[in-house]
Amino acid sequence: MSLNRRDFLKVVGLAGTGGSAAYLSAEPAQASEGGQPLGDAVGVLVDIPNCIGCRSCEYACQKAAGFDVPALESFSDKSAFAEYRRPAPRSHTVVNAFDGPPSAGELVYAKINCLHCNDPACVSACLVGAFRKQPNGAVTYDAWKCIGCRYCMVACPFQIPTYEYDNALTPQVRKCTLCFDLISQPGGVPACVRICPTECLTFGKRSGLLDLAHEKIRNEPDRYVDHVYGEHEVGGTSWLYLSSVPFEELNFVKLDSKAPPRLTESIQHAVFKRFVPPLAWYGLLGAIMWLADPRRQAESAESSAGHRE
Repeated sequence: MSLNRRDFLKVVGLAGTGGSAAYLSAEPAQASEGGQPLGDAVGVLVDIPNCIGCRSCEYACQKAAGFDVPALESFSDKSAFAEYRRPAPRSHTVVNAFDGPPSAGELVYAKINCLHCNDPACVSACLVGAFRKQPNGAVTYDAWKCIGCRYCMVACPFQIPTYEYDNALTPQVRKCTLCFDLISQPGGVPACVRICPTECLTFGKRSGLLDLAHEKIRNEPDRYVDHVYGEHEVGGTSWLYLSSVPFEELNFVKLDSKAPPRLTESIQHAVFKRFVPPLAWYGLLGAIMWLADPRRQAESAESSAGHRE
């Protein structure tokens, strides 16, 4: 395709106008308030070797969420461990069974739910602010704001949020909220922590839980692997775990210490601050396509021939 001087100036003008409009109209991208949690951030330490697989936490979680829950005794059914389970819209936490250390010859039970990241990818990905990182560490969800885009599900490095696909009229994203309403009250603790019969779950300030976790590792090095899961993964999480076997054997995802929003938002900022905004490129490509349109070129040629006659 060849452009004459007049067409070239049109292309430059259109691209410049589109780029300026995009740059002036686009709001500056704002980084999420990530990184280290505030001093009063709370969390839960899960001492996996202490878990007996009673699944009382599943019962308490469902009840606290307002779901119809069967009797507590029904959760003692060990057949639930026949297959690996993930959180679902009406079960925000589940317990799975794994083979333990060969020397012990016992099963290891591991509870899984939202880890409430210090720098949550779901908060960064949400277009409408339906997810929010609370000052106390909990990541909460406002169904009224949600538009159902489910970007949070794609963004979560732990693949935790679920969606009510069976609810045609008012579907919601579902996940553990760290019992935000309960822990916001004086003396309140998450429902799963309150019901745990073996003190497998400890609720408190995240900083204190980390001290406790490392103290346990120092005092019983044969009982625990030297790793507190959630201390550094994806920038740190409010839920922390101790284990007697490597976490990879419990289907815990191996992740880098860098929080996903720090990577994605840096790319976004680079696009809008250091390069021509994307709309400018769209304007440029659109102008080139318009000028290269064979029908327009044919009409232009016929018009020029008519003027010469």
